[in-house]
Formats: sequence, structure tokens, C-alpha cells
Amino acid sequence: MLNKNTQLPQPNAIDADYFIYCLEAVNDVETHTITAVQKDLTELTMQFGITSIYKTCDTIEGLEASLTTLLSDDHNFKDYEIIYLIIKGEANNICINDYCYSLQEIAELFEGRLQGKILHFSNAKVLDLDADEAQYFLDITGAKAVSGYGKPFNSITSSQLDKAFFNLFKEDDNMFDVVEELHQKYYSACKLLDFRLYY
Repeated sequence: MLNKNTQLPQPNAIDADYFIYCLEAVNDVETHTITAVQKDLTELTMQFGITSIYKTCDTIEGLEASLTTLLSDDHNFKDYEIIYLIIKGEANNICINDYCYSLQEIAELFEGRLQGKILHFSNAKVLDLDADEAQYFLDITGAKAVSGYGKPFNSITSSQLDKAFFNLFKEDDNMFDVVEELHQKYYSACKLLDFRLYY
């Protein structure tokens, strides 16, 4: 069962031409607490005027249902580019409530349905794919890229760098220019967290 969409405040959000879709894995979607991620997304709106849609999931079925709803039904919000995932996991998997799924399984779940999207993982999950794993995911889903971090969460959250990354995309939709500028402006953070982009 899913929470209702939580759309963070911004005038004329429906007309926004750029926004982030955020999906966070939690222990129980029935527990309605404000997470650190929701606070970060509110800051993103207040600082940069970037609208967010926030949902939670506590099962793989919940993850599939919420992404499917967004990808097929939410026509008001079709102009988004980034799906922001706050889900624990290791190099090539995600874990939801102690169940782990490989990115290959996730790719097959969303076969052909992520056309032109960038999946961005927070550093709640280490992202470490070999060339074949990354290519398989991109080929099967149609995603433009997968980004995230090579260093595990170790008291340093990636949220500030995530927000900078999203804001740069608002200014420039060329993925390579954005990544280059991110490294120029936030070199030490990119290095510390080991920012990665697979495309």
C-alpha cells in the first residue's frame, strides 16, 4: 500500500517544466513521519524552485506500483527527467525491508519504461556496476543514465551534492555538461563520495 503523493509547495507546480520524482524505501508506509529526505526536498523547492513528488515504498511491489503509476498515468508531470531513489543496497542490488533485488531484476521489471530518464541513487546505496551490468540496465529499461556514489554512507549523506546535481540540471539539460560542472564546483564532495555516472 502506498502513501499518497506528497507534492512539495510551489506555485503552479503542474506547470513546472522541471521536477524530481523521489521514491524512498521505508520500513512501513503506514507510519507517517517526516523523513530527512522530505526536509531536503522542501529545501530544494525553497532554494532552487524545483518541485518534487515524493513517495515511499516498503516492498518491491510498492516500488513497481509507484513507478508504474508515474510512468503511465501521471500525464501532468511528464516533463521530469530524474528519478531520485533513496534505497539501501550494495554494488549491484537494492534492499527493501531485508529483501534484496539485483539491478538486472529491476531492469526487467521496468523493461522499456524508463525512456530518457536518469535514475539517481543517494549514497544510502553504493552504486558499483561493471560495464556489462550498466549496459544491460540501460539497454533493457531505455534509461538515459544511472548515477550515484561509490562510497558507502558513513555519517556523510549525499543530500547536499544531490541537490546541487538537480539544480544544475534545471539550468542545463546536457547531462555531460552538468556532470562536468558538478565536478568543477563541488570537486571535493564528488571525490569524497565518489560520484559516478553510467550512460
